[in-house]
Amino acid sequence: MIDSSTAILPALDGPRGQAVFQARGITKVYRMGEVEVQALRGVDLDLFPSEFVVLLGPSGSGKSTLLNILGGLDVPTSGTVRYQNHDLSAENDALLTRYRRQHVGFVFQFYNLIPSLTARENVALITEIAANPMPPEEALALVGLSERMNHFPSQMSGGEQQRVAIARAIAKRPDVLLCDEPTWALDVTTGIVVLDVIARVNRELGTTTV
Repeated sequence: MIDSSTAILPALDGPRGQAVFQARGITKVYRMGEVEVQALRGVDLDLFPSEFVVLLGPSGSGKSTLLNILGGLDVPTSGTVRYQNHDLSAENDALLTRYRRQHVGFVFQFYNLIPSLTARENVALITEIAANPMPPEEALALVGLSERMNHFPSQMSGGEQQRVAIARAIAKRPDVLLCDEPTWALDVTTGIVVLDVIARVNRELGTTTV
């Protein structure tokens, strides 16, 4: 369980200004019948523009829960989460959907690519709904896949598929990139490549990354 004493380590710091995120006293309790499971307890967190932050903890400690709350996929049981001047913990579903669409890119453990579409076409799906999208070719070049953009997922390795997923996440030029164990399904060598790509995105786009 993540609580106020859990280490949340900044890996690469950008210039500090006003916090992008301010979380205060976040608690999250899940109810399973008569059993309560506390995933988060009293978490305080500030995230700044262009910052690269790593959450450390064992499986089941609440890392995914915290990312889901920051990304507007879930709300805390108690406490507040502010993104810029918006209180995410008090927003309705429609506003949270708009927040996710306009400001947040997600990278999950599983790639969730559409098998019948090429890498470029998978990335293009996001650009069709974004206000100021990056061309799919540019996003794929940023993750080192210019020569693979016309390949289907079945023709790509796991690491390449995850890089396509990263390209898809950054193509809408998000202010925030949330990565939930993006190397979980990869071997160590491939995982390092994927982490290097995420770090490059952080440096070149200035995206606040967790």
